[in-house]
Amino acid sequence: MTEFNHVTIIKKANIYFDGNVSSRTIKFADGSTKTLGFMLPGEYTFNTTAPEIMEIIEGDLQVLLPENNDWQTIKGGESFNVPANAKFTVKIQSPTDYCCSFIK
Repeated sequence: MTEFNHVTIIKKANIYFDGNVSSRTIKFADGSTKTLGFMLPGEYTFNTTAPEIMEIIEGDLQVLLPENNDWQTIKGGESFNVPANAKFTVKIQSPTDYCCSFIK
């Protein structure tokens, strides 16, 4: 899917890590939420409350998921799942465009 229709977009940006990571929240009629964001090269650790699907639109990164000892390489066109109430770390190799879907 390359576009979303009939959505509400929150104008205020979510800005993290001194502006190196930013996103905008999108709300859908069915109550689901996604964020569209951009990450500059660096290493960042995130905490989740709900399960997430991180779709990498463009760019490449390495991710260390909970209960894993090995870093996984993810490139544009690929995705990874993160469980609820977890911490995960990404190493952004090149500017990365992403879509995060929050699962209910």
